Amino acid sequence: MTARPLDGVRIVEVASHVFVPMSGAVLTEWGAEVVKVEHPETGDPYRGLVTAGMRKLHHGADVQFQTTNRGKRSVGIDLKNPDGRRLLSKLLASADVFVTNLRPGGRRNLRIDVEDVRADNPSIIYVSGTAFGPRGPEAGRGGYDSGAYWARSGMQQLFTRPGDEWPASPRPAFGDVVGGLTIAGAIGTALYRRATTGEPSTVDTSLLAAGLWQVQMDVINACVSGPGAVRTPPDRYEVPNPLMQAYRTADGRIIALQMLAPERRWPDLCEAIGRPEMAADPRFATMEARKENARACVGWLEGVFAERDLDEWCRVLAGFEGEWVPSVRPDELADDPQVRANGYLADVDLGNGHSVPMVAAPVQFDGHPGSPARAPEHCEHTESVLLELGLSWEEIGALKDGKAIS
Repeated sequence: MTARPLDGVRIVEVASHVFVPMSGAVLTEWGAEVVKVEHPETGDPYRGLVTAGMRKLHHGADVQFQTTNRGKRSVGIDLKNPDGRRLLSKLLASADVFVTNLRPGGRRNLRIDVEDVRADNPSIIYVSGTAFGPRGPEAGRGGYDSGAYWARSGMQQLFTRPGDEWPASPRPAFGDVVGGLTIAGAIGTALYRRATTGEPSTVDTSLLAAGLWQVQMDVINACVSGPGAVRTPPDRYEVPNPLMQAYRTADGRIIALQMLAPERRWPDLCEAIGRPEMAADPRFATMEARKENARACVGWLEGVFAERDLDEWCRVLAGFEGEWVPSVRPDELADDPQVRANGYLADVDLGNGHSVPMVAAPVQFDGHPGSPARAPEHCEHTESVLLELGLSWEEIGALKDGKAIS
């Protein structure tokens, strides 16, 4: 097997749900060993959302939990038990990185704050992900991505059209996956810093910070110019560039044009769609003319694209060098030749004769697509990890008797 960039790196995770655990899911694909510490009885609460009716099982597997915890090892330790906390100390001593999304009070109660973890391992990189950041009046508050990332950052307002009765809602874990990828990048940076300087970093990020980063262009414009600076999407018939617009096909599907250099693309587009004479139409011949006659130009293009179905348009436009894409449904991506050719979707063996599709981490090293593995069963690796730490079977048995581990 080809060596991966983070082979040999051990990460200890005391975290739940998606935001911070998603970073570990990314890092396992890049070669890191991620040891997920869960309570011996209850485990990560995210496992329980299936039994609560919030998600479905696929061949016995919770797809969302699989995605968030791919490739990890699960160790069941009761951190409130003194023997369990001492066991965590041994685990931390062998680790490069510690990650958590517990709130400050929870970290203090379990003695996993920065000073506690650094007492176990002075060179460890300490990573904390929170809802609203480590300082300020909301520092200790909890939150999920639909609030801290989506609503609190201003993003919800940007995606809600005037006149809508209720604000727009995000897709599941919409901000968590972005925040997790951010943490993964930060951990790589901290590992580089420690390798070159010997200094271990304390890394902090939040869902609010990730949300602000996502909509920073709008935030900056609003800060500079005031409340009216952020414009809602214009009427489709009043756009300055009709070649940055979506058009409906004969079968009700969508072709999205995305040409930021319309002057260069307009004649070729007219040729490709079988209307070469329209390139010289004085209403549309220049960018300024198309802007002035946007209603007529958009209406004309709507009529043209409505003449053929999506498959036919994809064949017709295949040789056109301008920027366009079909708007696809999520269920079509499993068989998408571009997605498959790049290994962006992987079939992950569940170990029970079935597999589950999983989106690979969106970065490839040395031309190799990501290779995600299944998520662990609850406490699946407790004994094997403790044996690797040097514990004997007698010591493991005593820990079980004392309820420190499962």
